[in-house]
Amino acid sequence: MSSAHLKQEDLKKTTNGFLAKLVQFVFYGNYFYGICVVILSIEASIQQGFGLNHWSFYVLIGCTSTAFYIIPYIRKPTADNGNQRVQWYNEHQLTLKFSLFGFIAAGLTSGLIFLVKCLDGVVQIYWYELLLLIIFPLSAVFYYGIDVGPFKRINLRRTGWLKPFVIGFVWAGWVTVYPIIFYGLEYGEHFIPTFRGCLLTLKNFMFISMLGIMFDIKDYADDKRLQLPTVVVRTGLKRTLFYIIIPVTILGMGTFLSYAVTHYFHLGKILLNTIPFLLLIVLAYSLKQQKSVLFYFVLVDGLIMVKGICGIIAMVYF
Repeated sequence: MSSAHLKQEDLKKTTNGFLAKLVQFVFYGNYFYGICVVILSIEASIQQGFGLNHWSFYVLIGCTSTAFYIIPYIRKPTADNGNQRVQWYNEHQLTLKFSLFGFIAAGLTSGLIFLVKCLDGVVQIYWYELLLLIIFPLSAVFYYGIDVGPFKRINLRRTGWLKPFVIGFVWAGWVTVYPIIFYGLEYGEHFIPTFRGCLLTLKNFMFISMLGIMFDIKDYADDKRLQLPTVVVRTGLKRTLFYIIIPVTILGMGTFLSYAVTHYFHLGKILLNTIPFLLLIVLAYSLKQQKSVLFYFVLVDGLIMVKGICGIIAMVYF
């Protein structure tokens, strides 16, 4: 074998190794979620007929979302038991800690910038708008639990079957309701619920909840051993796929198609918005076979970004 061929093989291995580490960094480090939150927020704003928010809003929700997902993994190293994800967390604790500090600092700074810019709107906020601003992050906090005071026993994550629906509820509010409330604060308008907004919130809730159930499949064996009553453990793998995820997704797609046809959507808009539903069904079907942890992070979570991008393109070009 020639030296040139050997160098080419070494370069290929180096490139593949770098890409693998980059993918692990983005997905295991939970940085991908911050990007997805921003994209879904832009999609929801456009779909509801609003303009884009001030840049500080996107920095705020992107950074705080990423920080929220990082916090649970700032801990002492634990036995990885062959789990590639846990091993990555054990090896990158310092990176996670610096990242957490950076995201919190950026989130607080951007929040302060938005507050100063929109102080008049903030002062005139209605009580129900304030309630909506509080209920979603509060649900997120109670998802992991608070180890102080009378709230010590509240940990929604321990209620296994409730997990994906809490995640879906928080995401739906964070990316569908928040952009509109903050837009109103910026331009002196008050949030008024609309039928379209409610449908979009329900759509995001359903979509993220189904992804959450799919994500629980990767922990099926451990959750069953620990007797954690997740949807998958209570229902069984195949029943979860064929009696819950796929039927609910088909129902959601059917609801969207009915709304699209009755409101005379352009064919291009209909097709683009149907893609995430179809991909979710295909991925759910593929989970009959065991998949790697990274498969769930890249492909299952990747559907969040696909949904947002398809929605934005559909609204801008059709």
